[in-house]
Amino acid sequence: MGSQREEKFFLSVIIPAYNEETRVEQTLSKIRYYLSQKDYSSEIIVVDDGSCDETAGRAAEALKGMEHARVLSRSQNFGKGYSVKEGILQAKGKLILFSDADLSTPIEELDKFLPWIDRGFDVVIGSRALPESDIQVHQSFFRELLGKMFNVLVQILVMRGIKDTQCGFKLFRREAALDVFPRVKIKKFSFDVEALYLCRKLGYRIQQVPVVWRNSPQSRVRIFSSSLKMFLDLWRIRLSHRGVSKGRERERMGEK
Repeated sequence: MGSQREEKFFLSVIIPAYNEETRVEQTLSKIRYYLSQKDYSSEIIVVDDGSCDETAGRAAEALKGMEHARVLSRSQNFGKGYSVKEGILQAKGKLILFSDADLSTPIEELDKFLPWIDRGFDVVIGSRALPESDIQVHQSFFRELLGKMFNVLVQILVMRGIKDTQCGFKLFRREAALDVFPRVKIKKFSFDVEALYLCRKLGYRIQQVPVVWRNSPQSRVRIFSSSLKMFLDLWRIRLSHRGVSKGRERERMGEK
C-alpha cells in the first residue's frame, strides 16, 4: 500500500449531511482525531444537502485549521445519494470512503477495511447482517423488519449475495468510484443498491466486512413513503442499467 500513498491524498472521507447541526461538530472532531493518528494523507469533504439549519457553518468551524478539508453547500435538498455522488466526484484520494454523518459505524472500523484493499478488492462495505457484526444499539423492531424485507427484495430483484446494501460506511478504490458514480441516477436512499449493482455489472470486486453499528434515533427515513419509493427504485435500477457490462475482465474469485 506504500506506493498508493504517493498520491496527493491517500484517503478522501465524504460526509453527506442534512440538518445535522446538533452532531456534525462531534462527528468531524472524531474523524479528524482518527485521521491525525495515521501516517497517510487525507481530506474530509462535507456535503451539505440544502440544510435549513446551521450544518454548513458548524461543519466549517469544526474543520477550521485542517488544510485539506472543505464544505460543499447547496441551497436545495436533493438527497443523500446526490450528495455522496457530488462528494465522490470532487474527491482527490486514491481511496474514497463515505460515511453517514451520525457515525453509526464508528470511523475506527476503517482499520478493518484497508487490509481487504491490499488483497485486491475494489470496494469494501460495512455489513450489519454478518454473524460477526456487533449491533450495539438496535433500530425499532418495525424498522429492522422493514430493512430485512427490503434486503429480501434486493436479493430477488437486483442482485444476490450482498447481505446489507444500506449500511452507510463504504470504501472504494478511486478507479471504481469514478467509474460507478457518474452512472448512479438515484438521488435518495436507494443509491447504495444502484452503486453496488453497477460495481457488480462492471466487474469490480466487493468485500463485505462485519462492523460495529449503533442506531441513531434521528433517522431521516420516513418508514412508509421511503419504503415504497425504495421498492420502486429497485425496478428502476434493473431497467436503467440493462446495457452495462464489464469494461474489462476481472478476477472475481473470493468475492463474498
